[in-house]
Amino acid sequence: MAKEANQKGKLYLIPTTLGDTAPLEVLPISIKRAIENIDYYIVENEKTARKSIKKISSGKSQPGLHIEILNKYTEPQSIPDFLQPCLEGYDIGILSEAGCPGIADPGADVVKIAHEKGIQVVPLVGPSSIFLALMASGMNGQNFAFKGYLPIDSTDRKKAIKQMEKISIDQKQSQISIETPYRNDKLLAEMLKTLSNQTLLCVACDITLPTEYIATKTVADWKKTPVDLHKRPAIFIIQG
Repeated sequence: MAKEANQKGKLYLIPTTLGDTAPLEVLPISIKRAIENIDYYIVENEKTARKSIKKISSGKSQPGLHIEILNKYTEPQSIPDFLQPCLEGYDIGILSEAGCPGIADPGADVVKIAHEKGIQVVPLVGPSSIFLALMASGMNGQNFAFKGYLPIDSTDRKKAIKQMEKISIDQKQSQISIETPYRNDKLLAEMLKTLSNQTLLCVACDITLPTEYIATKTVADWKKTPVDLHKRPAIFIIQG
């Protein structure tokens, strides 16, 4: 629905579930209201975005949706055009693939341009695996850093892990990272080989799902506790 003349639309940051969970078990009703009122979306994948919209609001008209794709293939110069509906008075939603837009997920570039154009940005409440893992880890939630994906090259990855451990000791800072799910087991094995035995490591996977697993142990104890993380979305937190 368009606003009154000369009134800009708003940019809503819309979280989604972290897996195949009933949306309203983990999402507030405000998400459903937003989706029911927004017809313009910026998404990472159109197919999964449409599926998410249908699950959250089954009565939403799919043919009436206007969708722009924002992923690693998107040309940066095309992004400002995505916000044109806002300038014409229509609200736009950035819909995450899983979790919250802009947090380990595309969206920040659009939000930056929205601020430059004087468009109001509205973040909505929803699950972030990064923050849920930190909350449940027992590690320092006052001082932490999200490192994203670690290098794929084994030598560079080992160096990055050692650096994270050193920073966590020197600054008493929790160090958070993620990995592509099919490489989780390899990363965990690398961490157990590289980190000191007394360093704490939290492994949190399948957060908010029935198979949720969150545990914090010393590296020495993890070496005695095999866990299968293959193809399970996971968060790793280090604190020396």
